[in-house]
Amino acid sequence: MSKKIRRVPVVLDAGEIRDLPMEDIRVILRGADELISTGGRSMLAKILKGSKDKKILEYKLNECPAYGYYHDMKLDDISKCIDWMIKKDYLRIKYDYRLPLLVFSEKGWEIEKETFAEELYQRFCLDIKEKNACVIFEMKDVNRQVVMLVLDKIEKDGTDEFLTCLEAWKLMEVKKVAARIAEVENTIKNRAKLSCLLYTSPSPRD
Repeated sequence: MSKKIRRVPVVLDAGEIRDLPMEDIRVILRGADELISTGGRSMLAKILKGSKDKKILEYKLNECPAYGYYHDMKLDDISKCIDWMIKKDYLRIKYDYRLPLLVFSEKGWEIEKETFAEELYQRFCLDIKEKNACVIFEMKDVNRQVVMLVLDKIEKDGTDEFLTCLEAWKLMEVKKVAARIAEVENTIKNRAKLSCLLYTSPSPRD
């Protein structure tokens, strides 16, 4: 008979917290994204605190945008915020053998994928401004849903300055993503042509 696995018990304690601002919810979810299915509540609390814990630095979790968001709070109070997020079903606990790990709920993922997509889009815009191509090399490791949201944002607001970077990105991607990038490129090109036509069209009084 196989030995029964003793799971580490989880006792949620949200204290007196009755609600959290949406900004806090977004930041906690962003911090949790670094740990999904690999880490738990205590590690997330350390990220939000801005801890110099060895594992935080080893895994470069101090580079997460959520790092240090609650720097002026005690770890116990940060943990209560995380537990509130679990109780409200933004995050869930999933066991890997005996260890309780964090995962997104459907509700939490809907918020986080938009947050992460906006973050990547802003970095993409910065690359364009500084004439770099850094973020495109990270996109292969990004969730496909988030990638498509980034492309939606570029399609909506991108200019012809984006085209060189998009073309380089397209060459590195799988067929489905490359096809979507091509669509975005065409949208930007057509918008630029239309803008040029409108700008150069003679006035009715000419």
